[in-house]
Amino acid sequence: MRFVSIASGSSGNCIYVGTEKSHILVDAGISNKRIEQGLHEIGVKGSELTGIVITHEHSDHIRGLGVLSRKHGVPIYATPETLEEISRTSSLGKVPEELFHPIFPEVSFTIGDMEVLPFSIDHDAANPVAYRISHGRKQVAVATDMGHYDQRIINYLQGLDALLLESNHDIRMLETGPYPYYLKRRILGDHGHLSNETAGRLLNDILHDNLKAVLLGHLSKENNYPELALESVRCEITQGDTPYKGTDFSIEVAARDAMSQIITL
Repeated sequence: MRFVSIASGSSGNCIYVGTEKSHILVDAGISNKRIEQGLHEIGVKGSELTGIVITHEHSDHIRGLGVLSRKHGVPIYATPETLEEISRTSSLGKVPEELFHPIFPEVSFTIGDMEVLPFSIDHDAANPVAYRISHGRKQVAVATDMGHYDQRIINYLQGLDALLLESNHDIRMLETGPYPYYLKRRILGDHGHLSNETAGRLLNDILHDNLKAVLLGHLSKENNYPELALESVRCEITQGDTPYKGTDFSIEVAARDAMSQIITL
């Protein structure tokens, strides 16, 4: 099983999860050209994609979806409400309805030889979800665009081998930055985004000895720095009520415009 971020940030998100037999994208929020270039770097063709699972309908998660799905006839999986919003998004062009496959939060389904479990998250979208993806005993998750987390989210993120977790903003940068007040309130609200510190606290609740790698994703271009996100998260882990230190785990910031390391499980 391989897990890699092709792009992650407030400007576009696309994550690859695959086995020898099946190839899944979580979101397609960058151009089709960039998606196919990224896939090429890991030896996968766009025509080999088994499915695309969509977290929600915001443009930084679906920008390349129309071209990619039409070009290769790739099935699209999302909640019915998200599919409805996608069908109304004129910038994507007409996506054939037969490619739409409705899925439901907390109900697992299979794509090839992988099991996919969507679970509800709180974000200002129609019916957003995060995804936990399993192949045999190996399990990864992509959890971004969450205004907050609770015990239910913690439960869904237990026992993972690898994780891409949102670390969107530094609270002080956001509060003192140029964003208008309403946008600051949206990002900081319960249906906005996780801060660096909150991401670190969530990690404290799910860390275990066999967690191989953590990717910090969906960083804001205006309200965060990769080095700051990494340092803040590691500091929360070190100071948290666990036996772990921030340097005990492989933690990497998933870049906005470059591939992450390829995590092989």
